[in-house]
Amino acid sequence: MSKTVGGIATHAPLTHPSPSQSASPAPLHRAITLLAVISLFIGTRGEWSTAIASRPKVGGVIMLGYAGILILGVLALAVRNRRALVLVDAGVLLLGIVLALCSYALGSGMNDETVLMTQATHELVHGHAVYGHEWPWVFQQHHVGVTKTMSGGADYSFAYPPLAVLLNAPVYALIGAKAATLVPTLLLIVGAAVLWWLLPTPWRSAATAVCLGFPMLKGYAAMGYPAIPALVLLIPVVIRWPSIGAGGRLRRSDIVRAALLGAACATHQLPWFLTPFLLVGVYAVRRGELSARAALGVVTRFTAISAVVALTANAYFIAQSPRAWITGLALPFTQHGVLHGQGIMGLSYYFTDGSSRLDFYSYGSMLLAAGLLTLFVLFVRRLGPAATVLPWCAFYLATRSQDGYYLLMTPLWVAAAATATSSDFASAWQPRLPFGRRRVVSAMVAAAVLAPAAACVAVAAASGPPIRLVISGVRGDSGGVHGLTVQATNTGDTALAPHFASSTGESTSAYWTVRSGPAVLGPHQSARYELVPSSGRYSLPNRAHLRVRLRVFTDRPQTLSSTDIHVPKR
Repeated sequence: MSKTVGGIATHAPLTHPSPSQSASPAPLHRAITLLAVISLFIGTRGEWSTAIASRPKVGGVIMLGYAGILILGVLALAVRNRRALVLVDAGVLLLGIVLALCSYALGSGMNDETVLMTQATHELVHGHAVYGHEWPWVFQQHHVGVTKTMSGGADYSFAYPPLAVLLNAPVYALIGAKAATLVPTLLLIVGAAVLWWLLPTPWRSAATAVCLGFPMLKGYAAMGYPAIPALVLLIPVVIRWPSIGAGGRLRRSDIVRAALLGAACATHQLPWFLTPFLLVGVYAVRRGELSARAALGVVTRFTAISAVVALTANAYFIAQSPRAWITGLALPFTQHGVLHGQGIMGLSYYFTDGSSRLDFYSYGSMLLAAGLLTLFVLFVRRLGPAATVLPWCAFYLATRSQDGYYLLMTPLWVAAAATATSSDFASAWQPRLPFGRRRVVSAMVAAAVLAPAAACVAVAAASGPPIRLVISGVRGDSGGVHGLTVQATNTGDTALAPHFASSTGESTSAYWTVRSGPAVLGPHQSARYELVPSSGRYSLPNRAHLRVRLRVFTDRPQTLSSTDIHVPKR
C-alpha cells in the first residue's frame, strides 16, 4: 500500500506496533526494576552458606538464583520497550518468590513471637481459651527470649487480635506447629504479588523489593508475626485510597476495602493507628466534592462495615470471656515492658543514668499521635500523601520504640507513593486557620500542636535517676559476674520497689535475684542489696570497650536508674 506525501510516493507499514510495545521504558521504571534486582542480593549469601552446609539442594537453587539475578540485571538495562521491561518485572517477582521459599525452607530459630503464635493456635484448635492465660513453660522449653516488664516479671500471654490465629488454625490441624510460620510466609508472597499487580506499571518491581528483596519482612513472616497478615490485608485498602466513596457512594470495591480494613484491625494493633488517618483523609477528599453531610455519610458507612467485620472476627473470643479478650488486646499498651528500641527513650537508657519520669515518654507518644492527626486534618492537602507514614512517627517517642513498628508497614508507603499523590488532595477540605494560611501562621500552628509532646520528652529526658547506686563489691571477672553488692538510696519522695537487671548493649538481662535487701525502698531510704544473676552467672562477651551496666527498674511510677559495673580483669 502506498500514499503520496508532497508528491512523493511512500509505503505505509502493514502493521503498527502498539505504544506499549514500541515506546522506550521511562527512566523511573528502569531504575526501580534495577533496584529490585539488586535487592535480591541482600541476605542471599548468608542463606546460601547455610544451605550448602545443611541443605545442598536448596543451596543449588540459590546458586541458580544468582544466575537469575545477573541475567535480570542485564535485561533491566538492555531491553528497549515497555512490554519487555514488564516481563523483566515479572521475572524479578518470580525469582523473589523462589528465594523467599528457599529462605523459609532453611528455617530460622524460634523466638517469642513464634512460640506465642504456635501455642495460641494450638489452644484454639483444641477448644481452649486463647486469652487470659500465660504459658511460661513454652518459653522455657524452647529457650527463647521474653518481653520483660518493669514490675520484675515477664509477659507470657497472647496479646494480639485473633484473626491471625484463626487463619493458622486449619493449616495447623493439617501439618502441626509449622503452620504458625508457613501461613504468614505464604501470605507475604501473596501480598507481594497483589501489590505488584495493583501498582502502576513503572512501580511494580518496588513491590518485589520491599516485600521479598529486603530480608526484613521475610524474617518477620518466618517468625509468625501477625503483623504480616495485617499488612497483606491493608495493601488493597491503601492502593488509591483517596478514591474511596467517590461521588458519594461506596462501590463494590470500596465495600471490599472496608471489609479488609476491619479484618486487618482484627489481626494486629498496628492498623488501629493507620485507620484514623485513612478515615479523616477520605472525609476531607469527599468533603471537597460533596456536602459535609454526604461526606460524613460515606465515612460512616465505610467505618460501619469495617467495624462489623472486625467484631465478627472477634465474636467467638468475646463470647468466651469479654474481660480476658479486652485485657489481651490492650496488653501491649498496659504491660509496661522494659525500655527497648531505637527511639528517643534512648536518651535515658543509653546516654544518661536513667529517669524518674519514664511515663512522660508514653504521654509524649500519645500526644504526638494526637498532634499528628490534628495536623493531618489541618493540612491534609500537603500531608495527605504521607498518611501511611505519619502514624508510625508516634512510636519514636514510646518507651518500646522498636524498628519493627516502622518497617513492617513500609510496603504501604510504596503503595501510597504510587497511587495517592498530591493531585488527589488538591481540592480536599481543610478547616480555616484563624489568621489565614500564611507560611508563618502554619508553622506556628504546627509548633503549638506538637509542643505538648516535645515538652513531655523534655521532662522524661531531663529527670535524673530516682535511685542513687554505689556498687561496693563485684564477684567475677571479665568472663562473667556471679554476684554484686549494691548500696541503693531512694532520692525522691515516693516509695519504690526496685528490680535489678544488667546489660552490655541494647538488650536487658533476666532479672537478678535479690539475696538480701528490702523489697521496697521508702522515700530517702538507703539499703544494701546482695544480688546474684538468675542463672548463677552473667556471662560477658569478649569484645573491646565493653560497658556493663546495672539497671534498676520500678513500676508505678516507671523509673530507671543505672550505673556502670566495673568488672575486675582476669
